[in-house]
Amino acid sequence: MSRELFTEILQAREAGELRVLATVASARGSTPRGPGAHLLLRPDGSFAGTIGGGCGEAEVWQEAMETMSDGRPRIVVVDLTEPVEGEDKICGGVMEVLIERVSG
Repeated sequence: MSRELFTEILQAREAGELRVLATVASARGSTPRGPGAHLLLRPDGSFAGTIGGGCGEAEVWQEAMETMSDGRPRIVVVDLTEPVEGEDKICGGVMEVLIERVSG
């Protein structure tokens, strides 16, 4: 985890602010980021870090907002093997992403 994300988590905890962390837990095949990649979500929907961008990251963002609301951790499987319209699922792999509240 980058120093910036770690520092933001610590500051959010001290201030009692919500933050949700999405971490690539596993990756098979060709994926935009590997295990250990992080995305830190804030209550306003803005975020720091990335797990790869595109519609896969958008899917994780949506689930992370749900975790922000209900506090329940989740595992999201991002399948980049299925052809879709557009060009942003061209990697051909599968990522499992753990989403959890880390403060608040």
